[in-house]
Amino acid sequence: MYNISSRIGKGKKCMRETRTTEFKETITNTFLKTVSAFSNYDGGEIFFGVDDNGNIKDLPDVKQACLDIENKINDSITPQPDYTLELQNNDRTIKLTVKSGLQKPYLYKSKAYKRNNTATIEADTLELSRLILEGKNIRFEELPCEEQELTFDMLCQKLKECIQIETFNQDTLKTLNLYNSTAGYNNAAGILADKNHFPGIDMVRFGESISVIHKRATFDHISILAAYEKVSEVFKDYYQYEEIQGTEREKVEKIPEAAFREAIANALIHRAWDVESQIKVSMFDDRIEIISPGGLPSGITEDEYLSGKLSVLRNRNLANVFYRLGFVEIFGTGITRIKQLYEGGLKKPDFEVSENTIKIVLPVFEKNLNLTEDERKIYKILSKTMLKSISEIAPYAPFGKSKTTQLLKEMGEKGVVKIEGRGKGTKYVIK
Repeated sequence: MYNISSRIGKGKKCMRETRTTEFKETITNTFLKTVSAFSNYDGGEIFFGVDDNGNIKDLPDVKQACLDIENKINDSITPQPDYTLELQNNDRTIKLTVKSGLQKPYLYKSKAYKRNNTATIEADTLELSRLILEGKNIRFEELPCEEQELTFDMLCQKLKECIQIETFNQDTLKTLNLYNSTAGYNNAAGILADKNHFPGIDMVRFGESISVIHKRATFDHISILAAYEKVSEVFKDYYQYEEIQGTEREKVEKIPEAAFREAIANALIHRAWDVESQIKVSMFDDRIEIISPGGLPSGITEDEYLSGKLSVLRNRNLANVFYRLGFVEIFGTGITRIKQLYEGGLKKPDFEVSENTIKIVLPVFEKNLNLTEDERKIYKILSKTMLKSISEIAPYAPFGKSKTTQLLKEMGEKGVVKIEGRGKGTKYVIK
């Protein structure tokens, strides 16, 4: 069924194709692949009578075109997708709105499709298996684990430390949704087991460039609880030190440990565990980069993820364990908490979301010393380059040489910039 509502358009609109928007100048069977893709993932809109550049080209008989579109979908897509049809631009074009379906996978000629930017492509074997599980409301972590001879010494230890549990047995694992009498241990149990076949975390400490590696530590095929602790210890070696203040020792954090632990915990419980890829942790003098495989789970947008307005758990059972242990807040506050830990910092954490990965960048914490807007621009230039002299800095500054010099002098007085030498040999370096 479709609803037709005439709507006066404004002629040519500034429109473009996106991952959830497609244009079709005429009605051919090619749009059916996109109907499959939209139904399988986040939904979308197909505009008929519009060329690739977003220009309205008109359809000769829009009411007959609506019938043709409806018949093609009903005859070719299984199961039946959820869609509506609407006449637009004074009955000159048609908008087909396809909603994300619950009975995945939606097939066209026995194949499932997905969107790759503005193109529609066939879903590979891994994607198809994910769609089948999603259609059955089953997560990968809930499937029976390949290995059933598992031990949980690390999990037992953490439960006793964090929540003072006295008895650890199979009933405990049932309560945590890690075991049932029929299927045995599930994948979530395997990921938490002392030894397993799942990928872990690869940490690298780089020197002055990525060609120089000072340390590499890989934590594979062990409980993610153990991996979580081990990467935290490596982190402390490089980003924490002690200063002696009189008779007391004070711990100094170059990067907030709480932010790092939050980022690692989120990477472990939100990653896609059906991908044979490690979480990558790259350590530099000025930042840490954490890349987890899997991208965002279906049903949440990048804006919702970054704002913390909506949380969709890819691995509910793992998240529940980390929540019970006090490692994370289960209600999607991880990104918000990381941002809050940097509220008083000059540099802010960065978050990058792609189709297959999520990247979190934690900069070395530098206290915001009330720099002016102009001083911030100079600071950004200094932090991204190896430039030191005014003659090297000035070409990149949006001010004249004299103002840039004055700004550097004021930043030196604030203790943000270290000024070395005199005259033409003066060098400026971030403290």
